[in-house]
Amino acid sequence: MDDRFVFLVEWFDPFADLLRRYQLFFYPNDSSVEMFDVKNRKRFLARTKCDGISREDLFVGNRVTVLSRQLNVIAYGDQYTANTLGSKKERTLALIKPDAVTKIGDVMELIYSSNLMVTKAKMTKLTWSQAADFYVEHQSKPFFNEMMQFMSSAPVVAMEVIGDEATSVWRRLVGPADPPVAQREAPQSLRAQFGTDGIKNVVHGSDTLAAAARELEFFFPSTIGHGPSNTALYTDSTCCIIKPHAISEGLTGKILNSINAAGFDISALQMFNVGQANAEEFYEVYKEVVTEYFSMVTELCSGPCMALEIHQKDTPKTFREFCGPADPELARLLQPNTLRALYGKDKVRNAVHCTDLAEDGVLEVQYFFKILDG
Repeated sequence: MDDRFVFLVEWFDPFADLLRRYQLFFYPNDSSVEMFDVKNRKRFLARTKCDGISREDLFVGNRVTVLSRQLNVIAYGDQYTANTLGSKKERTLALIKPDAVTKIGDVMELIYSSNLMVTKAKMTKLTWSQAADFYVEHQSKPFFNEMMQFMSSAPVVAMEVIGDEATSVWRRLVGPADPPVAQREAPQSLRAQFGTDGIKNVVHGSDTLAAAARELEFFFPSTIGHGPSNTALYTDSTCCIIKPHAISEGLTGKILNSINAAGFDISALQMFNVGQANAEEFYEVYKEVVTEYFSMVTELCSGPCMALEIHQKDTPKTFREFCGPADPELARLLQPNTLRALYGKDKVRNAVHCTDLAEDGVLEVQYFFKILDG
């Protein structure tokens, strides 16, 4: 018999406005899946090859895409699956502090190279009160007021990081709290490389699984609309979407580094899982003009994407030129240093979407940071 793993998954059906639950069977020998409707007790999907899913993608808390349906993995379906795949998976908070937000590309590169995954991300600016709530355990410390002033002085980037023993792995990547100590004891750590002192020390990492759960709920609450707000400005800006294929290929850090190196200001950043209806609506302007429209919609639905607000005078034109032609092959021929030339694969999987018309820049930013983040 084929080796197989079983999961319980949920899918929100936007047409019926229902949350549907399925058993998902995954066969690693040929990367095929089959699904059974839990409520109706019948087969929903016959065994079908699904190259977009690997064994590493299947763990509780992750989201996978099967035939354009985004499925939330909510439980392991049997003890064998739980014992084999679930024993070491953890989620933790990685928080980039105000002094290192421009280093987000480097941080993400380090995360991916350590076999961890970023599954949620959001740039936000904490108020003094929010910072105090987050660091409540330090309120009796002499450095508390100085730390609160620093943490509320400029945007931070919060990320949910998932992987085997993610909490301890991330703490090792972070290094000791005091950068001089980190330089002696863990010279490759983030604090050793970029930290200044015990407060301006680049990043925060959860100490324990319990702390991680509390801190993730602070930035990514289960109740929509109750977390810290995004930092979108909605003026002199354009929209950039790092596409799902680029994220799954671990290119996010490289793309962010390229954008920062070119002098563009990332004024808002957030990861989204876009449903079919929203993808069709966002790309509607291309429906009658671009033959790849339906493939573009499918790609945007295939996994998490990252939306960016790029803020700068005359941004739409200059940033569109920086992204390069939609066809990566043409981009490599004519503009080899553009984002699509460097990171694109074809006209659909071309690394990034960018606003084409200057007048649509703010509208596209609003679609993600106001409508989808509402």
